[in-house]
Amino acid sequence: MLYAVILFILAGIAEIGGGYLIWLWLREGKSFYWGVFGGLALAIYGVIATFQSFPSFGRVYAAYGGVFIVLSVLWGWGIDKKTPDLYDWVGAAICIVGVSVMLLPRQ
Repeated sequence: MLYAVILFILAGIAEIGGGYLIWLWLREGKSFYWGVFGGLALAIYGVIATFQSFPSFGRVYAAYGGVFIVLSVLWGWGIDKKTPDLYDWVGAAICIVGVSVMLLPRQ
């Protein structure tokens, strides 16, 4: 399970980071190269997800969605300096509970 969590975190950093670089390029007027690196990071995100050992594409991406939400809150806090409020933390916690339920071992 630790392997799966590490892959989710790496995929989240690649996806959020890539999207952020493209945001900076298109919305904040950064150089075109920021967008290129953002696109590369997004491609890497797509590859990282394939290393998950779960047999179902849909389940992996659904579970990753919950992790993505938590990482996005943390990214906003750490990078954008937007402090999450109580509702952000409660929502993120609900997502982690959902991810945990989805990834429970089945018979």
